[in-house]
Amino acid sequence: MLSRLKKMDALMLAILVLFMGISYLVVRSAVWGTPLHSYPTKTLMFYGLGFLIIPLVTLINYRWVLKWWVLWYGAGIALLVAVYFFAPPTNNARSWFELPGGYLFQPAELMKVCLILAIAAILGRRMGKPLSFRQDVLPVAAAAFLPFLLVMIQPDLGNAIIYIFIVLGMLWIGNIRYTHVLIGLAAFAVGVAIFVNLFNTYNGEIRDFLVQHGKSHWYERINTFINPEQASADEKFQSQRAQIAIGSGGLSGDGYMQGNSIRRGLVPYLYSDSIFVVIGEEFGFQGAAVLLLLYFVFIYRMIMIAFQCNDLRGSYIIIGVASMWVFQIFQNIGMMIGIMPITGITLPFISYGGTSLLINMLSVGFIMSVRAHQEQEKEEGA
Repeated sequence: MLSRLKKMDALMLAILVLFMGISYLVVRSAVWGTPLHSYPTKTLMFYGLGFLIIPLVTLINYRWVLKWWVLWYGAGIALLVAVYFFAPPTNNARSWFELPGGYLFQPAELMKVCLILAIAAILGRRMGKPLSFRQDVLPVAAAAFLPFLLVMIQPDLGNAIIYIFIVLGMLWIGNIRYTHVLIGLAAFAVGVAIFVNLFNTYNGEIRDFLVQHGKSHWYERINTFINPEQASADEKFQSQRAQIAIGSGGLSGDGYMQGNSIRRGLVPYLYSDSIFVVIGEEFGFQGAAVLLLLYFVFIYRMIMIAFQCNDLRGSYIIIGVASMWVFQIFQNIGMMIGIMPITGITLPFISYGGTSLLINMLSVGFIMSVRAHQEQEKEEGA
């Protein structure tokens, strides 16, 4: 048991400790002077629980977990169905279960790990051979489409998009044929062109339909991204305020707890989706660069573990997690600096959010499990 724990990656754990310190500081700054003063303490509590989850998951052989991938996948789907019928609406969405103590649980976050395990098990059957479109690509696409649809219904566009990028990353490392990639890119390009054309042609009808069904924020975010010159001041409010705040930070920032936009509450959801604004305004370009460097080293270590793994299924798990985090980092920061549309995606390990943080720590546990058990022979048929 102790020998397994010794194989955990020390550098990744050290970076997680740094993430914990950064998260505590920026969440504290984001909620200072608001009724959410308990969030920094809760962040430390969630991190403490996460640091207990990592060694526990490390001790579990990931191969055993993969044997029961159908069970985990089914449980994730069941929770997504249940949250739609039984969860109370929050911010015009049914995405969270209310737990005792005022805590919230978001099944869409857990489904990310369930989906990664399912795809790793499906792709692992090919043993590295080029993927068959009918036997491999279609089952993977089907496995992702169901949770994608259920999460879109909530609606939660951010997490739904993450499922797509998990699939793309895992299919690529799973040895998808280049012809399938070209076909997929062509279909995507055509689909985007058709969507943009239809959106602009029937702009008014789409707006009225979404407003009628309580999803006006969908229209605002899409219209702001496709037609920024036509978007109203309200539609561009969050993106513009975020860019102004980040730009005001300059090279070295305004100083901790000194951000003018933050103190005046000009940017919404500073403690969660907009947490990068706090870093940009108070720590400037230098602080943002340090954070990105930590992300780079963290993901680099993950990729090295994937390369060293003697079981492709373990490598697939790691690449699935890496794909998830890389997209989240790019999307979260991108939407704050105006190069990506606004979606409800948190910044991994930094934004406040118990479910997302614990799921991320669970994912780290699986990465450590792959590293701790990589010397074992592959089990045929597992």
